[in-house]
Amino acid sequence: MKRGGLLNAQLNEAISRLGHGDLVVVADCGLPQPVGVPVVDLAVVHGLPSFAGVLDALLSDLVVEGVTAAAESRGVAAGEVIEARFGAGGLGLEVAHVSHEELKRLSGTARLFVRTGEATPFANVVLRCGVPF
Repeated sequence: MKRGGLLNAQLNEAISRLGHGDLVVVADCGLPQPVGVPVVDLAVVHGLPSFAGVLDALLSDLVVEGVTAAAESRGVAAGEVIEARFGAGGLGLEVAHVSHEELKRLSGTARLFVRTGEATPFANVVLRCGVPF
């Protein structure tokens, strides 16, 4: 048994296969899943697991060098979660913003799509993997 960290076997395996520059989408339960992109579906019911909780778990194992969110997330709860984890109060990364439609198109180029149970508007982010050295 693992001591801690990510316990979901499918998510663990998918994260282990990522490389520098690969894109990971962490999405609410409503974002369309792109065709051809592997999906780890963690959703149980609306709200479980939360977008914030999944981000926190992923950040314990994943090196992130870039972040993209929908411009529509600014000023709503999802934007606050994203900024707290990745902006000046978190990893210190500049969060790039694109339209929600562009974010959906970008998700089609991801190596991994992680579906949460989040049911609040615009709780979606694209993470670009970095390296730990």
